[in-house]
Amino acid sequence: MKKIVFILIVSISVSAFSQERFTLTDCYQLLETNYPLVKQHQLLENQHQKDAEIISNSKLPQFNIDAQATYQSDVIELPVAMSSIEPQNKDQYRATFSINQLIYNGGVTNANLKIKQGQLKTKQKQIDANIYQLKTQINQLYFSILLTQESLKLLEVKELQLQTKLKEVKSGIKYGSLLPAADSVLEAELLKIKQQFIEVESSKLSFIETLSSLVGKPFSSLTIFETPLIFTQLQNEINRPELELFRLKKEEVNNYKSLISKQNLPKVNGFATGGYGNPGLNMLDNSFQTFYTVGIKLHWNVFDWNTNKKQQKVVAINKDFIENETEIFKLNTRIALNKQQKEIEKITAFINSDLEIIALRKKVLKTLDSQLKNGVITSSIYTTEFTNLFEAENTLLKHKIQIELAKANYNTIKGE
Repeated sequence: MKKIVFILIVSISVSAFSQERFTLTDCYQLLETNYPLVKQHQLLENQHQKDAEIISNSKLPQFNIDAQATYQSDVIELPVAMSSIEPQNKDQYRATFSINQLIYNGGVTNANLKIKQGQLKTKQKQIDANIYQLKTQINQLYFSILLTQESLKLLEVKELQLQTKLKEVKSGIKYGSLLPAADSVLEAELLKIKQQFIEVESSKLSFIETLSSLVGKPFSSLTIFETPLIFTQLQNEINRPELELFRLKKEEVNNYKSLISKQNLPKVNGFATGGYGNPGLNMLDNSFQTFYTVGIKLHWNVFDWNTNKKQQKVVAINKDFIENETEIFKLNTRIALNKQQKEIEKITAFINSDLEIIALRKKVLKTLDSQLKNGVITSSIYTTEFTNLFEAENTLLKHKIQIELAKANYNTIKGE
């Protein structure tokens, strides 16, 4: 009883797994979710958060503690008329606690934060662009799997037809209308089909394993990959993630330009210092004293030998580089789209020819089928033409898969 239950559970599990279906869109989504590079999005977010905290800390008060002990070879000596004042000690001591508070720095801190935010967006979009480029590889693998699926179906049909024909030939041999060795050719062809089954199954398993590694999802040879209905609108506007990447790079350059323009603006800091030392602020009092100072400091670099302007020009050149890269990318993408369009047109012409060839070969095979039954031709001649028909049908199958692959690649290149 336990064995029966176990067999039932296994049967149900296999049946459920065999019904698992996936589409090309599913594979795209799995790639964007499971590919290892996706993890870098969160890593970049964490890194950006720490960088932003570090930059923002410049707005907080800065605390410093300093202490020193010195011995001087000489000290200030007062004239003889003032000799009643005790001279300073040559050994001196000082400990201070200071607070510095940024009041105004021309917006440099906010500009740096904006640069970091722009860098985060650029790096994340670069990741998206790198992952998107893998879609072409997904297309190749997915349609290779579809080709093996359809090839297996075609082999099954061919095998069934040959088995039927073999029964007819054996019957003809039995009743003396065909030569005794007439069935050997058909049996050899059936053995060849079994080899083809093994070859196609092996290729399918290899493609599935590679696809599984890319999308981070385990598949089985029993998984069904559905044939997509792909529509292409030729000469549409390009919508690739790389274009958004170029836009973010230009935005990043503008952020650098904004930072450079703020670097020479006045900077104002407030400060306070308290201490204990000998001597204190009163240099004439040769004893340990407490003291403090408070104030505001202004710093303004009024002349930098045109360094700022030169930096602005360097940034402008970088922006021109990005513009040039954008134009090159658009040009190469249009060339690739045109090439793919020509491929679609070529395969369409092939399919039309394939249909004509198959119609003619079916007509020939129908005639040979009648001649084989009547013993006019050998089974070898029939098998040769049968194989020719199978090859023609297989070529049509390949072309149908190829044209769908070409359409998928066209949409991928375009950015859909």
